[in-house]
Amino acid sequence: MLTPQRKKHILELLAAQGQVLSKPLSETFQVSEDTIRRDLRELAAEGLLQRVHGGALPASAAIATFAERKNLALSCKQRIARKAAELIMPGQVVLIDGGTTTGELVKCLPLTLRITVVTHSPGIALGLIEHPTIDVILLGGRLYKHSVVTLGATTLEALAKVQADLCFLGATGVHHEAGLTTGDYEESCFKRAMVARAAETVVLASSEKINSASPWAIGDISLVNTLVVSSDTDAALLTPFEAQGINVIRG
Repeated sequence: MLTPQRKKHILELLAAQGQVLSKPLSETFQVSEDTIRRDLRELAAEGLLQRVHGGALPASAAIATFAERKNLALSCKQRIARKAAELIMPGQVVLIDGGTTTGELVKCLPLTLRITVVTHSPGIALGLIEHPTIDVILLGGRLYKHSVVTLGATTLEALAKVQADLCFLGATGVHHEAGLTTGDYEESCFKRAMVARAAETVVLASSEKINSASPWAIGDISLVNTLVVSSDTDAALLTPFEAQGINVIRG
């Protein structure tokens, strides 16, 4: 079998099974594991999959530019946002990560809701200007233009003073084994720090993020208390999360 044909079959298996392992692939195609690893490296370089130890997972589709991601699965994000907004109680301190789904979340907050929002996203902060009873604390730092958030030592120093009730966290990959992942190293570090500053963590995951992975680890899936997903997400994909004690809410 020629290399392009083998790669095509690998991608077909990945789509069907949700993950592929190097050793079984080498046996299936009767080639060495080194050959399979080379195939996976080349497919990963093309953005067609995400390599993990021993094999590969689907690459997250949620790693495009911010402008492109705004309209990706928009109706799904809106449904998730409406359901996630119901988790917020009056009087809470709420950490809200930057992102397109959290951008939809703030649109769903009632004008009478009295909470404090802490965010490193200028967009999230601006989205709350018309909410008279929501106090907004914007964490300063260097603007990371790809995700339109602030990052850096100054941002981390300010975050260390926060004791939040809830953290609404964004991730580009949500997988029951690979955990939470994202496409940028600095963002992965800050997201992990956000989780440490909140009593509970809620992850908002549109369908393209479930069972996929990105290059940089935020942390183990055990960091998540609640996972809010679209109601049309395949139930089989959610069972492993529920088995680990994660509260899965369908929106």
